[in-house]
Amino acid sequence: MEIAFGGIWYWFIVMAVVSYFVGCFNFALLISKIKHKDVRKMGSGNPGTMNMSRQFGLKIGALTLFCDMIKGGLPLLIAHLIFRGYIFAGTDVLVGDLARYVCGVSVIIGHIYPVTMKFKGGKGIASTLGMYSFALCCEYWWMIFIVLAILLLTLFYIWASEWGSMGSLLGVSLLTAVQGVVFWMRYAGELSEVFVMVIFLLLLLDCFLTWFAHRKNIMALLSGEEHHTSVRKLSHGKKDAA
Repeated sequence: MEIAFGGIWYWFIVMAVVSYFVGCFNFALLISKIKHKDVRKMGSGNPGTMNMSRQFGLKIGALTLFCDMIKGGLPLLIAHLIFRGYIFAGTDVLVGDLARYVCGVSVIIGHIYPVTMKFKGGKGIASTLGMYSFALCCEYWWMIFIVLAILLLTLFYIWASEWGSMGSLLGVSLLTAVQGVVFWMRYAGELSEVFVMVIFLLLLLDCFLTWFAHRKNIMALLSGEEHHTSVRKLSHGKKDAA
């Protein structure tokens, strides 16, 4: 079913704003508060999965990861279900493809730059992993195998190298590439269409945001000062000092 952008543009604004505020909700902070602590004052000070794992153990870190992944994917899934079957008038571009990433990227921006935390949030990795996981699997059920393979590869890299930040960025970059290839194949004949260009720009924006949020980690890694994340120690209940 065709639909004109002029008739639904305001929905994209509503989706972006709502998704941004969903992103502002920080599960790491909530969970640490439940444990009568503030993760922002512990370890690296980052309210995210890695710091939660270092300070409270692997189980709490996994819980934070799961919650943030759901946060990154749920708004996107809702947008997909609402606009499923619609295309922009005069094109073959699926409205849901644009709507999903308007929601997804808005969640990531809210997570990294939450107005509720004076624009000092997490680094967006878990929410981005959730965003891509939901985005890829909601269209093709078999994509779950590719997503799981990339997530397992990411975990293996972190386990083997003890470079948590680089492993996280590797996972995000691989998922961005997979989604980019899917869209490239889908819109090979319409790459100059403005909606398609916006979709690709959103993918690049998300990848840039996560790398930019890790800029200090990257500089520390290049200078040999990056903190190691030992999954072995965390799995045995040992606190990994920051």
